[in-house]
Amino acid sequence: MTLMSMTGFARAAGAGLGYRWTWELRSVNGKGLDIRLRLPPGVDALEQPVRERIGARLQRGNLQVSLSLQKEESATQLRVNEPLLEQVLALLTRIGGRIDAAPASLDGILAIRGILETVDAEDDPDKAAELLRLLTADFDRALEDLVQARAGEGAAIGAVLRTRLVEIDRLRQAAEDSPARTPEAIRRRLKDQVAALLDASINLDADRLHQEAALLATRADIREELDRLAAHVVAAESLLSQGGAVGRKLDFLAQEFNRETNTLCSKANDRSLTAIGLDMKSTVDQLREQIQNLE
Repeated sequence: MTLMSMTGFARAAGAGLGYRWTWELRSVNGKGLDIRLRLPPGVDALEQPVRERIGARLQRGNLQVSLSLQKEESATQLRVNEPLLEQVLALLTRIGGRIDAAPASLDGILAIRGILETVDAEDDPDKAAELLRLLTADFDRALEDLVQARAGEGAAIGAVLRTRLVEIDRLRQAAEDSPARTPEAIRRRLKDQVAALLDASINLDADRLHQEAALLATRADIREELDRLAAHVVAAESLLSQGGAVGRKLDFLAQEFNRETNTLCSKANDRSLTAIGLDMKSTVDQLREQIQNLE
């Protein structure tokens, strides 16, 4: 499945039955799917099918949908009142032979009040139904364009996220390979610190200091953090390959990345590891910022 961004824009215009219209769809980030629909009077029947169509294609995002509908001069049409015309013709036939009068003319008949009526498209049930059909068809076109726009941006975001994951894994491997993270190196640094303290004061308990140093050395090991970071990278890459609406899951993983990176930084007692941790934290922040745009 394709990765989808939550931001996009689409427009579709059409004309028919004496009307011109334009659909505009705007989508931005959102926790869920929030649809705000603005329809002109007379086409309220579109609301439910429009919402159903959006729900079938999109899962997250704040979506603004507007329809502008303008009536052209030709939208108002003339219609013959057939029942009234039949009554008039029947009356002319019945009384025509009784009086000496010129035959009725077409313009005279049409001039009779009520024979010709003006009607708008929405006043004609058949034309109103056809207008709704045309409007719905153009909405479907606009929605498809919006989906494609979100998919295009989603693909671009996916490429950026993969780059960030590669960088996180590179930094994780750099920490893994750092000589400063071995227990021996940690103990040696702590031993030097303990020796400096003992030299500074004769009242300190040397045995107790060495016990505390050993405990700190154990706590300073970042083995678990490195393993969890590696697992998170694999999980994130799997979600990106899966595609679809994976934004929430990726956001959770980004929080886990941030947690492990913070712990790594807090445990690091060497400049090189601290630098790696800070670079990783910056990359994780960039990762999470991009994830916020995904459906």
